[in-house]
Amino acid sequence: MLAKFGAYFITHSNAILTDAAESIVNVLASSFAFYSIYLATLPKDENHPYGHGKVEFFSAFVEGVLIAIAGLIIVFKSGYDLIFPREIVKLVEGAIIIGITGLINMLTGYYLIRTGKVQHSLTLEADGKHLLTDAVTSAGLVIGILLIKLTGIDLLDSIISVLLGIYIIYNGYKLTRRSVGGLMDESNTELVENIVGLLQDHRQDAWIDVHNFRAQQYGADLHIDCHITLPWYLDLNKVHKEISDIDRLINGNSSHATELFIHADPCLPECCNYCKLLTCPVRKEAFREEIRWTVENTTKNKKHFQ
Repeated sequence: MLAKFGAYFITHSNAILTDAAESIVNVLASSFAFYSIYLATLPKDENHPYGHGKVEFFSAFVEGVLIAIAGLIIVFKSGYDLIFPREIVKLVEGAIIIGITGLINMLTGYYLIRTGKVQHSLTLEADGKHLLTDAVTSAGLVIGILLIKLTGIDLLDSIISVLLGIYIIYNGYKLTRRSVGGLMDESNTELVENIVGLLQDHRQDAWIDVHNFRAQQYGADLHIDCHITLPWYLDLNKVHKEISDIDRLINGNSSHATELFIHADPCLPECCNYCKLLTCPVRKEAFREEIRWTVENTTKNKKHFQ
């Protein structure tokens, strides 16, 4: 941030000021992200039985809003300078400084995104993408500065700045949209598909169907609740074993630490035609075909009657 403001005072370039202003947002957002990661690591307590991981969505929301505000300020400031332009000097020196800061942000951004995916931290991913956005704007800025130097058209400075501001606003919107979805417990379709696919691939005969399946992510922790239909005559010990098997399957193959809340439903005669438990002593109808578990039928709150 200090380097970019130094480049602005050297050159008086509005486009460089654009990049420097966004760096203020980087510092503020990263500070808030640091505190959010600290909160997310705190253990569950009486007031937060699901843990503190959801603060990461709020952190990403704040970062997205700050990015969008910075973009709006940049667009308005650059629009003003289109009408009242000022002389630009020492563009080559400014381009070198901006290029170095962009390279540093790019390397840091990739590192944060990779670490965020490994640790399932939306905050780290969001901050990394923010820095990558900054690196892209810096690269565009360097190209623009060189074009101004080659053409001598100072007006390009404000035009480039407006375009970069619009790009920054768009990235702020995307980040805000994702964080609001998390705060509103929006379904993560890809995550649900992976878990349902895992259950289907390791499906046991006694697991007649799974329905009312829901998944919520709180930081690095995943919470799943669902209903599983089991033969009605199983005793409580056997029901507990089947549910424990599902728990071990998901936690043994998922990259998330997963807490499951599974409700056991008794089967009905209408389930017989797709129940694969051929040794069932109370079967009312012959097995016809298996109903494969998909996101569509497992998320509905009803048994899979044909």
